[in-house]
Amino acid sequence: MPLIFRQVRDNRCVTLKIHIDDSAAPYEQVRAQISEQARSGLLPVGYRLPTVRGLAQSLGLAANTVAKAYRALESDGVIETRGRNGTFVAAAGSAAERELASAAQAYAEKARRLGLTEADAAAAVRDALRAAYGE
Repeated sequence: MPLIFRQVRDNRCVTLKIHIDDSAAPYEQVRAQISEQARSGLLPVGYRLPTVRGLAQSLGLAANTVAKAYRALESDGVIETRGRNGTFVAAAGSAAERELASAAQAYAEKARRLGLTEADAAAAVRDALRAAYGE
């Protein structure tokens, strides 16, 4: 069921869908869909997202569920909150890429300390990525 229809700069509609029967938690579905749409460019940098209450009402979710998704997205560097001015899609890249590079470095160092081979460490990452992205 489509729940958000808002015109973006080039008049395309942006849509979010929540599947109650899905194994993913509703906040994770909101987080993943907004993140994917921002990464793909469907939600352009600077696009103003609905308020937490407005989105929660549109989706039929509790405000705390949407707030949790927004906090996760902000932590990931996908969106930024500008106080009373609203929540916007952030410029892609820099903060998220730095955090990812830092996590990758920490993982590589830990794998080496544990005595894993490079192939074993890479296989573990591939497995984790498949699980996270559902492939």
